[in-house]
Amino acid sequence: MTTSVSNRHLHAEAQAELDELAALPWMLRLTAICLLATGLGWVAGSFASVPTWIPWLLYVLAFASGGWFPLGNAWESLRQREFDVNFLMIVAAIGAAAVGQPREGAILMFLFALSNTLETYAMGRTHLAVNALLEMAPDQATRIAVDGSQSVVAVADLALGDRVLVRPGERIPVDGIVRIGASAINEAAITGESLPVDKAAGSKVFAGTLNTTGALTIEVTVAVGDTTLARIIETVAEARSQKAKAQDFTDRVIGQYYAYAVVAMTLLAIAIPLLFLDWDLKTTLYRAMALMVVASPCALVISIPAAMLSAMANAARHGMLFKGGRYLEAAAKIKVVALDKTGTLTTGQLSVTQTLDLGQQPTEYWLKAAAAVEAFSEHPLAKAIVNYAEQHNISVPTAVDFQSITGMGAQADVHGQLVQVGRPRLWGETVQAQAAKLEAEGATVIGVGTIDQAWGLIALADTVRPEAKQAIAALHAAGVERVVLLTGDNRAVAQHVASQLGIDDVRAELLPGDKASMIDQLQQSYGPVAMVGDGVNDAPALAKAQLGVAMGVAGTDVALQSADVLLLSDDLLKLAEALRLGRRAQRIVWQNIAFAGSVIVVLLVSALFGNIALPLGVIGHEGSTLLVVANGLRLLRR
Repeated sequence: MTTSVSNRHLHAEAQAELDELAALPWMLRLTAICLLATGLGWVAGSFASVPTWIPWLLYVLAFASGGWFPLGNAWESLRQREFDVNFLMIVAAIGAAAVGQPREGAILMFLFALSNTLETYAMGRTHLAVNALLEMAPDQATRIAVDGSQSVVAVADLALGDRVLVRPGERIPVDGIVRIGASAINEAAITGESLPVDKAAGSKVFAGTLNTTGALTIEVTVAVGDTTLARIIETVAEARSQKAKAQDFTDRVIGQYYAYAVVAMTLLAIAIPLLFLDWDLKTTLYRAMALMVVASPCALVISIPAAMLSAMANAARHGMLFKGGRYLEAAAKIKVVALDKTGTLTTGQLSVTQTLDLGQQPTEYWLKAAAAVEAFSEHPLAKAIVNYAEQHNISVPTAVDFQSITGMGAQADVHGQLVQVGRPRLWGETVQAQAAKLEAEGATVIGVGTIDQAWGLIALADTVRPEAKQAIAALHAAGVERVVLLTGDNRAVAQHVASQLGIDDVRAELLPGDKASMIDQLQQSYGPVAMVGDGVNDAPALAKAQLGVAMGVAGTDVALQSADVLLLSDDLLKLAEALRLGRRAQRIVWQNIAFAGSVIVVLLVSALFGNIALPLGVIGHEGSTLLVVANGLRLLRR
């Protein structure tokens, strides 16, 4: 996915989708005119004293109003040398009028126009559900100059490093970092997080989210065209252009070839009775028109996009972005889920999980000393120790004469005493054995003491996400047969995490290429695999899997481009939701196909071997179309 897209381009992409909805008011008006003209024509025709040209004129008005939009669509298809449903309906209506049944032709045009209008309105809901994202991005922002002065500028004119003021009740115009202020931000539209998220200096914020309580000064850290909101909108635009395999099949086979078959069948239904059965022309044409109506594949053609677009719109509203219908189909078939560890099952941030006092000094004493030494270092382990001391209100003294011990740790003078912080082997085998017990639980262990004597051990680990265990259970409940951990971390750490979370299988100490190979093995052994990751090293596996899922907000650009589904928040529970939605969408698609196909078969048999009235055929045809659309729209509900 390319993210260097301007807001203007994004608006143009979405506007192209909304153009088809712009005609909806006129469709409603013309449908109402068609109904009124048909009703008046019916009433006028029931009075013998009314000249016959009056009901005919009213029926012509009904034909013109009801057929205005279908005629345009049919003409576009004919220009491409194709038949479509619009062509079939118009020919059937004209055929009814030709055999002296203009009222039934007008009824056909009204019901067809009503069906198209309701279908456009219903399907428009799925477009609007996602396109509403565009309205979240403000066009203007309050820029703060170096001298503190403020000016209102176009968001497109903001540059990296600019600072903007966002007042309570305003939407945040850019992706950036809070530099001044604190507030609660409603991020529901971007991440699907239902509760406002507290933000303070140093916190990330996203364009399109709502500032609720306090004023914020935000530094622009992401180009306007590369914001999370911009990625969402562009991905939706890509998704609309990618059809599901089943939908592509119905468009090509049913939407085109089947229409030719219907025309051929109608011509045979005219020729055979006239040549071999001695039917009169009027009866033959009437039954042929009824056959054309009931055989038209409206419901079949709309059955798949009605479900797929509804499901993708629902997913997007709740922080799950499918890049196309084919990936929604793939989600329904997943047997195995492979998960990266760091940044996916864990937060990706080290923290102190345990301290072990070795009995030489009080715990607080040696923790102070450790934090004093580590305050000089930028290493993630050192930062985690300093943060731990701060969180536990341990006052950290100032150390001097800091020195790094190559490959082992560091040392410094704390209150006149040389303190070392580093690997347990600095203090011999006894301390190493005690550290090994902590390492077996998946921790990295740091020792603290003097050159001659160890005072204590600090265990640090990448903390498991709080929802991870529930998410694994939810995957099993959603029908996933096997959950596998794929990680480059050491086996002891991986096994410890897996045992905590209920993961079925562990593949550890893997390089990026190894992860992709493991995906191949899992697919051959168990079936379709979904790979979930967030980093550059996950990109080959994401691309190789049947379904690649990226942890969107925290994910790197490479992971986002390689993935088929983006989880816009870091909530792993959404993974099971995405798979359940895929399965539900597949069920509804098959329900629609089975229902629409059955209705066509029943009506077709009735038309071929019975004498089905044209209005009854129209009601069956249009009614089934509306029902499959309504069934598909159920996927808009959570």
